[in-house]
Amino acid sequence: MDKSVRAESLRQDLISLGEVTIKAMFGGYGLFESGVMFAIVDRDGTAFLRAVPETEPRYVAAGSHKHGMPYWSVPDDVLADGASLLEWAGEALEAARAAKKK
Repeated sequence: MDKSVRAESLRQDLISLGEVTIKAMFGGYGLFESGVMFAIVDRDGTAFLRAVPETEPRYVAAGSHKHGMPYWSVPDDVLADGASLLEWAGEALEAARAAKKK
């Protein structure tokens, strides 16, 4: 999927998390909620969510791969299931907020 289409689709899927915005960066897009980046879409259109050591095993078990930062790819089955996507993204947003407070 085209990276801009993926970013906008992801933004729409996650709008219930708050005021989700998109910013072009690093050849892809960052997704933010209230100024906190919690998801990215890379230049290939792959979606990634912020993770912490406590949530990383979930990504590993799902076959995700790690981005160069603390972000892990979102499995296709999670992207296809709105409730799962919101759950995973909610955890990613909490992780990003906690990291920003440090």
